[in-house]
Amino acid sequence: MRFEELNWMDIESYLKKDDRLMIVLGATEQHGYLSLLTDIKIPLALADAASQQSGVLVAPPLSFGSSPYFLAYPGTISFRLSTLMAAVEDIIRSVYRQGFRRILVINGHGGNVGVQARLSELANELPELALNWYSWWQSHGVEAIALKYGLKPAHANWLEAFNFTLVSELPDMPKAPPYVPRAVLSAEETREIYGDGSFGGAYQVDATIMGEIFSVALTDILEMLKFE
Repeated sequence: MRFEELNWMDIESYLKKDDRLMIVLGATEQHGYLSLLTDIKIPLALADAASQQSGVLVAPPLSFGSSPYFLAYPGTISFRLSTLMAAVEDIIRSVYRQGFRRILVINGHGGNVGVQARLSELANELPELALNWYSWWQSHGVEAIALKYGLKPAHANWLEAFNFTLVSELPDMPKAPPYVPRAVLSAEETREIYGDGSFGGAYQVDATIMGEIFSVALTDILEMLKFE
């Protein structure tokens, strides 16, 4: 269940029996032919599914992340990493003050990884706070499924092409991964190299494979919500 479905008194009642919370992080950025909010849609769908099975609340998602390398693609909105870290800290401090103690951050965007360092500092600063972090595409289960089908995960390719992230027709033929000359690129260089925005590989695979991906990520989240 999401905050938007509740009033403050509902939250107060929830806190009398449970102190767990899911916080969803993502980004608003180019994903080739997929939705600009792909990095929010996927972790939020997983959080909703986990909430239905566990009863753990889902906080409003933070729809903006750190995506400076994609700013030459219209529609991308990027926080500075320092802004993102401060925003996440303020969210956690707010809910901690109200009594939430076990918090799982479900992340949908690789550029947000810097936030983890600040979370480690918060874990030292706030007594009784138990934090965990889950970037769904890095799951060993997801990796195993990709290997089983001989697929290579990448940004804006088949891995993120769930039925709820599709907003247009996808190319039939896979894309050859482009040559990337160095690790740090300007936004203009990034667009020149990646073109349509996909990092390469198949654009879409059978829905049954995507179902397996979603299922294994959901299983991970439900296990992490036990906070053992």
